[in-house]
Amino acid sequence: MLTIKQWEYCLEKMEEMFPDAHCELVHENPFELTIATLLSAQCTDVLVNKVTATLFKKYKTPEDYLAVSLEELEQDIRSIGLYRSKAKNIQKLCQRLLDEYNGIIPDSREELVTLPGVGRKTANVVLSVAFGHPALAVDTHVERVTKRLGLCKWKDSVLEVENTVMRKTPKEKWSKTHHQLIFFGRYHCKAQNPNCSECPLFEICREGQKRAKKGLVK
Repeated sequence: MLTIKQWEYCLEKMEEMFPDAHCELVHENPFELTIATLLSAQCTDVLVNKVTATLFKKYKTPEDYLAVSLEELEQDIRSIGLYRSKAKNIQKLCQRLLDEYNGIIPDSREELVTLPGVGRKTANVVLSVAFGHPALAVDTHVERVTKRLGLCKWKDSVLEVENTVMRKTPKEKWSKTHHQLIFFGRYHCKAQNPNCSECPLFEICREGQKRAKKGLVK
């Protein structure tokens, strides 16, 4: 397992590699970010942005999403995976916003996770990106990178990964670390072809050393 000093080194190198890491979901306000993050489940940000480029011109408020039939909304997001269930959740989310929060996205995790389609990861993204609160969302990239490096155990749950990273990372760096881990996993330490041969973390990476012993690193 990585020591705190080794993890600090990882953070320094990720900062050097991706100093401008940021949320790549295009949005203009907390409401749009919530919808975009909900749509991004099991889907790429690139595809979500393609869909929301049109979607956010048509729908500006919770009332707009409720003014159309479910079938029409489904067609508007049809190219996104799980579009039927996501369309249902969007309309349910919008109704709850109007019923409970005057149409405004709440800025607490406890309230966010009560919204249909919003889990802990989505809530953490909204808290961090839209409201600037210290939070660390664990997506597939964050989980993969932290486990490959050896910061977390392979058997750790998503919540355990979140708690470990937060515990070993200064609170003021949580949001930045979240984005840099995503960029590192998305553009460097990819799922199928991790760039071990050119990785500055190779010497301390558990998975990198394992792959090297198997002759997988050239």
